[in-house]
Amino acid sequence: MATSRDSKDKRRRTHGRARRDAHSVARSRARVAGADARVRQDRWRAGRLWRYGPVLAWAAFVLFASSANFSASNTSRIIRPLLLWLSPGIAEGSIQQVHFFVRKAAHVTEYAVLALLTARALRTSGLAPLRRSWWPASFVFVAAVALVDEYHQSLLPSRTGTIYDSLLDMAGGAAALVCLAVWLAVRRRGRR
Repeated sequence: MATSRDSKDKRRRTHGRARRDAHSVARSRARVAGADARVRQDRWRAGRLWRYGPVLAWAAFVLFASSANFSASNTSRIIRPLLLWLSPGIAEGSIQQVHFFVRKAAHVTEYAVLALLTARALRTSGLAPLRRSWWPASFVFVAAVALVDEYHQSLLPSRTGTIYDSLLDMAGGAAALVCLAVWLAVRRRGRR
């Protein structure tokens, strides 16, 4: 009887050890799976930050540029002396024209950059619908920022918000998106 009892005890110990080992392995796997999930989540967050962070930062800059700090009277403090230094005999009317065109070129440029950053973010998105419709989605975002920007300017006494500036902003964004779409199409054809 003692031998059967010893063998039962031995089996219980072996089975218990195996069970503990199995639980230990399961806990280790769970820790590794949890760590993998955290790494994937961190990558996902880092990917989203890498993708959308520049868009949000540039949109914030665009909206900051619509503040009183970038009004015509403030930008003329930079542009006027620069023009007088480049061309000492320039007429006052010419200075005002150049100042006007520089400011409008800034509108086009800042919204072209916003459109390209938005297109970059949407083309690399984890969501297939955003990847497929990157062009219209980018344009809608640019248009929304342009309209908010001009509305904000209309509330400031030192700025004038006009729908024409919004249209100019949208045109700058659309032009950048068209150039990007053409470049991507040419690049795709070259790979075939």
